Amino acid sequence: MVTHSLKLYQFILCLTLLGFAEQSVAQSADTLQLTLPQAEKLFVQHNYQLIAQNYQTDQAKADIITARLFDNPTLSAETQLYNPDTKRFFETSKTNGEYQASISQLVKLAGKRNKNIQLATVGVKLAEYQYFDLMRTLRYNLRANFYKTYYAQQSARLYQQQISSLQKLLSASEAQLKAGNIAVKDIIRIKSLVYSLQTEYNNLQNSIGDMETDLKLMTNIKADSNISLVMDPSEEQNYQLNKTVYTTLLDSARNNRADLKLTQTGISYAEKSLMVQKAMAVPDVQLSLVYDLQGSHPNNYTGLGLSIPLPLFNRNQGEIKKAKIAVDAGKNMLNQQEATLENEVSNSYKTALRTESLYQGFDKNFNTDFDKLITEVIKNFKNRNIGLVEFMDFYDSYRQNALQMNDMKYQRMNAKEEINYVTGSTIFK
Repeated sequence: MVTHSLKLYQFILCLTLLGFAEQSVAQSADTLQLTLPQAEKLFVQHNYQLIAQNYQTDQAKADIITARLFDNPTLSAETQLYNPDTKRFFETSKTNGEYQASISQLVKLAGKRNKNIQLATVGVKLAEYQYFDLMRTLRYNLRANFYKTYYAQQSARLYQQQISSLQKLLSASEAQLKAGNIAVKDIIRIKSLVYSLQTEYNNLQNSIGDMETDLKLMTNIKADSNISLVMDPSEEQNYQLNKTVYTTLLDSARNNRADLKLTQTGISYAEKSLMVQKAMAVPDVQLSLVYDLQGSHPNNYTGLGLSIPLPLFNRNQGEIKKAKIAVDAGKNMLNQQEATLENEVSNSYKTALRTESLYQGFDKNFNTDFDKLITEVIKNFKNRNIGLVEFMDFYDSYRQNALQMNDMKYQRMNAKEEINYVTGSTIFK
């Protein structure tokens, strides 16, 4: 009987080992293998938010064309509708007729046209920095989402392997239950673990689905596409935080952050707007050339006219005050932006240091050692040196360790992406 039970456990454990050693489930032929460089290329070329923001830049450039245009001249003409003396309509003869015509041109003073051109030019820079800042934010979201999805997919493969192996163990055990070789409590224990793993796997798959949806939206990949993320292992190995100095990161942020440049350009825009509003306080001159057939003295009158509003009441005081306030507000925003920048860089750097310290302190052979331990545990279970409950506990510990390692790797890669984000540059590729 002991020999028979030993062979039974050997058979069950062989099934378990077979399922545990299986690689990830074979993917369908239509699965899209996607690397991070490929995702970034699709993002730059097809992201709708970037395309829409680029249109804003084109619109801002069109404002420069508008600012360069001169005002159109105004042509006016007048003729008599009805002559009661001759009882004729629209009479324009020199003897009895009358008409007059004039052409006028507005001449802007105080350099209004050049100042508006300068204002529109700064407006283009604002739109460009808005584009670059959107690019910075979306690129960080893309890369962070890629790493999170990638490691979640790795964890999902682990669940697939464990569920598959435990289902085989369960099937073999249920067959042996009928023969009276296994206790019911062992079957319940295995079923409980399988159901628990299936629930966790389902929740993880739902999360992966949400992350893949975001990734598809950012890269404009078809919604019904199946994607499998691929990452070069060298990405983890090449990341070396200890070669980076905090002051270097801070200088990079001050030189490259698009949102900081956006705020600085906003001050320049407000200053140009103030110049325009001050120029608007200077009245413009209207020049006109007039011809009158008979309505003035002498006949065939030709005159040159000039008109200019007198700035007695409205000297654009309100708009000038608003423009001054905008300049002061912009400077205050710049101070806030610089303080925010320093805090973001400092916090991201400290977070990366803590994460890297934890990662480097982790035994790189831990997974390998744990694999060996699991093998020994299986052998002991096969030889009935340990019970099913203890075996399942080791099995569960292995899963928790693998999941924690995947999460740690994601936190580490995400930390480097946060540094790239807060510095506005590619410190780490």
